[in-house]
Amino acid sequence: MRKEYRRGVPVLRDISITFANRGITAVIGPSGTGKSTLIRCINRLVEPSAGQILFHGLDLASLRGKALRAARRRIGMVFQEYNLVERLTVMENVLSGRLGYVTPLKAWLRKYPREDIVSAFDLLDTVGLTQFANQRADALSGGQRQRVGIARAVMQQPELLLADEPTSSLDPKTSVEIMELLVSIAESRRIPVILNIHNVPLARRFATHVIGMAEGRVVYDGPPEGLTDDYLKQIYGGEDWLE
Repeated sequence: MRKEYRRGVPVLRDISITFANRGITAVIGPSGTGKSTLIRCINRLVEPSAGQILFHGLDLASLRGKALRAARRRIGMVFQEYNLVERLTVMENVLSGRLGYVTPLKAWLRKYPREDIVSAFDLLDTVGLTQFANQRADALSGGQRQRVGIARAVMQQPELLLADEPTSSLDPKTSVEIMELLVSIAESRRIPVILNIHNVPLARRFATHVIGMAEGRVVYDGPPEGLTDDYLKQIYGGEDWLE
């Protein structure tokens, strides 16, 4: 796959990656190397310039209209800045993960099937926010908002979960808690997770697979234990930052 925002200046340089169908895949690399672009190309929030994006045999890059909307329902997304509707309650934000499955009128009236409401309460319990169900989203801390964002994405019942820098706005303790939650969801619900992350120690600790990128290319593709200092130098350049 290739992506250019300006003609002749590639952000992703004809990369080819096969992602595992289980566990956590962490994409690491310096700022500007294309990590977020890669994640966003997968669900077509960013349009790839060339190449294919194969998802269960379907080329996502070729889809348009109704077919693209149907495919996106199968891919959940967790955002760095949460992307919640601040004036709505926690429960309403989680239920919005079902918007692709109800009619526009029912969505506007917030009339969701009973089974969706039961599932939403179950997810709030999973992410530890049951007692906040009726709180407005703007009353929550950053970590709580990210938990709501995760619950909303899982509410789609996705076959793949993408996470764009899910810990970058959080303190170290909360970052670990969010990674633990993503690992738990990946295992218990059998949803593969692809996330990009700046924190190399978190990637090594929680990922089952690591993709290391530099200048729009894949430098490392393997298990976290194989991510040696030599690879990290290739990915980030220099060695002064290494402990």
